[in-house]
Amino acid sequence: MIKLTNLTKYYPSDLGNQYIFQDLNFTFPEGHNVALLGSNGAGKSTLFRILAGSEYPNKGKVVTDKALSWPVALATGIHPKMTGRENTRFIGRVNGVADLDEYEQKVKDFAGLGIKFDLPVMGYSSGMRARLAFGCCVAIDFDVYLIDEATSVGDQSFRKKAKQALLEKAKTAQVIMVSHELDEIREFCDSAVLLHDGELEFFPDLEQAITKYKTL
Repeated sequence: MIKLTNLTKYYPSDLGNQYIFQDLNFTFPEGHNVALLGSNGAGKSTLFRILAGSEYPNKGKVVTDKALSWPVALATGIHPKMTGRENTRFIGRVNGVADLDEYEQKVKDFAGLGIKFDLPVMGYSSGMRARLAFGCCVAIDFDVYLIDEATSVGDQSFRKKAKQALLEKAKTAQVIMVSHELDEIREFCDSAVLLHDGELEFFPDLEQAITKYKTL
């Protein structure tokens, strides 16, 4: 269960508070892999960050009994002065991974960083950081994976591997996905939540949601 209770988010401006949503109440349906759709500026990314816990609402809360991933492929929690290996073990400990050695090996193999796995992350390219974060995320069995343009990471070979890994996860865990690529959404999702004018509407029929989204 992922429930939004009286969720309010605004940003101060010279013209007063600019509300993204106000007193929003909504429960994400279980048993569905959900696309989060909405026009530019609707608040998709803001809502996604709130779900991930990387941003907080001004009022209200997210209530869940699920283990949610951080947004896949975003380098959330990666410390630049630590090596890839040190970051991996730290993330594993924070997320309660029982076998850190096994987890470390899975991440190392998946990220494909070679000897740079033992170098400080501050020397990584943005793509390398994303590959490390991606590996750390998919090597943990979360209940819900938050996917935000995740399959654009790295070169063509890594993108293919990343997409396959996420499709495998989507078979046993729930997915909530933000993407501008409708073909990608169709691969991962069977339904959608449409964010429009500060309100959320669930569509069990993905194509119906896409049709309405295109009219916004």
